[in-house]
Amino acid sequence: MSDSRFVIIDGNEIDHRPGETVLEAARRAEIEIPVLCHDDRLEPAGACRVCLVEIEGQRLMQPACAYKTTPGMVVRTETSRVARNRRFILSLHMADTVQDRAVADDANPNRLFEYAERYGTAGDWIPVDSPRTGRPHDDNPFVAYRPDRCILCAACVRYCDEVEAVSAITLANRGAHTTISTADEIALHHSTCELCGGCIDVCPTGAMTEKPALAYGKPERELDKVRTTCNFCGVGCQLDLNVDRAANRVVKATSPPPGTTVNDGNLCVKGRFANDFIHHEDRLTVPLVRNPVTGKLDEATWDEALDRVVRGLRDVSEQHGVDALAFISSSRCTGEENYLLQKMARAAFGTHNVHQCAAT
Repeated sequence: MSDSRFVIIDGNEIDHRPGETVLEAARRAEIEIPVLCHDDRLEPAGACRVCLVEIEGQRLMQPACAYKTTPGMVVRTETSRVARNRRFILSLHMADTVQDRAVADDANPNRLFEYAERYGTAGDWIPVDSPRTGRPHDDNPFVAYRPDRCILCAACVRYCDEVEAVSAITLANRGAHTTISTADEIALHHSTCELCGGCIDVCPTGAMTEKPALAYGKPERELDKVRTTCNFCGVGCQLDLNVDRAANRVVKATSPPPGTTVNDGNLCVKGRFANDFIHHEDRLTVPLVRNPVTGKLDEATWDEALDRVVRGLRDVSEQHGVDALAFISSSRCTGEENYLLQKMARAAFGTHNVHQCAAT
């Protein structure tokens, strides 16, 4: 008889936690269960069915993403029945999307093809000529919807509703005509959409993708990810810059996995899409200092620029007193950087004339 303190998954005894799903318990034991429609930020939907597992005492297989554990439960994730079902379900999804992986992975990673390669499919299936329609006239600058890659897992719709709470997109039509649409098929930037790109982040097949990165033409798998802090406000959101090393160019920004950073995998429109300034021709790439003779700004080293700043601050302090100095920081800086600025003002120069633009 099973110990009521545990959930047994593939023979592994895992501490039972009330309210936990089979998927969550399996992940704690590092047992992988494939999912397409699930994201940790969303309520389980059980739509894709690739996570079905066998549970002792249940006649039918159950979705691991939605089925809650009970004390003493015995779960099997790698039986012949489970494997056969995975191959069958993956085959159904594969028949409803583009068939060439090189085309499917032209921008974002396609998890469906990754699973098909790992778990196999149930033979060759005739591709379905889906009547699903897109929004070719949506001229928003950032988000593209490609219906030929969509498997209607509705993760994008649920993210828009549950996380962003704007409900800009929805499942429209019925049957084989079901598609991802907006009210009256208006463009996203004319809807309630905030263009956060979260729909792109949760899409498992690349049906939702970034227009600028798509136009650049290099898939994400060929780009290097560099973790950094978003500089558009002081929240400290973490993001991954996807860099084409050969061209020394940032192609796009993606969010880290949910639960790993302060922003829980979420980004705003600026953090995800406003990165083209990096390569703008007018961007300053070296410090500039004022030439005392010509009055023009000349290029300088960082040491030269910082020395000029220090001399200027000291000169004002010596001639007019410390209260003639004022320090203003930016809400684009992190909390740590703003703290250091006010500490420099108070501890190094002895003035309380410190302001931060977010306070106005």
